[in-house]
Amino acid sequence: MSQIFSDPECGKDYSLTGEQARLAQEAGLVSAVWYQSPVPRKRMKELMQRSDGRAIRDTALWLGLMVLSGWGGYVFWGSAACVPFFLVYGVLYGSAANSRWHETGHGTAFKTRWMNDVVYQIACFMVMYEPQVWRWSHARHHTDTIIVGRDPEIVEPRPPRLNVMFLKLFSLPHVYTIFKSLALHATGQMSAEEKTFVPESEYPKVYRTARIWLTLHAAVIALALYLNSWLPMMYVLLPTMYGGWLSYVFGLSQHVGLAEDELDHRKNCRTIYMNPVFRFFYSDMNYHLEHHMFPMVPYHALAKLHEEIKDDCPPPYKSIIEAYREIIPTLLKQRKDPSYYIRRPIREHAAPQSEPRQSALS
Repeated sequence: MSQIFSDPECGKDYSLTGEQARLAQEAGLVSAVWYQSPVPRKRMKELMQRSDGRAIRDTALWLGLMVLSGWGGYVFWGSAACVPFFLVYGVLYGSAANSRWHETGHGTAFKTRWMNDVVYQIACFMVMYEPQVWRWSHARHHTDTIIVGRDPEIVEPRPPRLNVMFLKLFSLPHVYTIFKSLALHATGQMSAEEKTFVPESEYPKVYRTARIWLTLHAAVIALALYLNSWLPMMYVLLPTMYGGWLSYVFGLSQHVGLAEDELDHRKNCRTIYMNPVFRFFYSDMNYHLEHHMFPMVPYHALAKLHEEIKDDCPPPYKSIIEAYREIIPTLLKQRKDPSYYIRRPIREHAAPQSEPRQSALS
């Protein structure tokens, strides 16, 4: 399929309200039928089974490690010995929470709905993703994955801006944008782009959440000023920035450098083999192709799903390092030629399924 817009001099309009959105609609790329690798129906039902046990264990470990590292940071506050504790706390808060909001947002992490909802709200606050907005944003991301003018979660538009990418390692653009968004929502308004994917019935919840979040952050800042200490902010807000770097490293590896405007996740998603520690932080989202192709399979079953469909998919990357050996040169090339992208080897003769895709929401 040809690119909707392929002028190498100026790239595309990635906004959700511009000309590119209309062109995507005309090209049949909106809410379209996507390719899915064949999996026996019985086996798919087995893989889609939800369970509280694995998620409770992983969540308890995640929160337990946060408490221990946070306590160590408090005990050694004022000395260099606190640094490694806060480094661990920051990654658990600013990076591991990212995959937790993602999985619980899909409603697949736990079998029990209220458990998904509670962890989702907590994790959203940690990584500063407004829960109602991002639930619908992510649903759109799955419906129209890397469709320019439709997907609100394209991490790096082409051509990439390397200076902005550096700042994103510290979540600075995100924190700045989210506070602007919270201020807007607290006054009872939605942005034009948000109106394209958030149902109007959700607006009052968005406004209420924004007011609560601004109050909580103001309270933390006030406490820090009262104590004349950075310590309160080392536990809330700042870890989103000093601990979000690993989440960004993982996030870049998902789609960046691959095809845009294609209805086949084998062309726009990466599966990367990772060690158990990274998989814990990432909630097995390294099996990202599998997740996008079958979004209602719980994270703990993605490795098994990978075994079912790997012969129909491009070869997985052996490590995050191998993936970045491809991503970094691609980003540099895209600065000069935004139309350049990586073409993954797939079985082109395979035909798309005629059945509708799974919903990205529970």
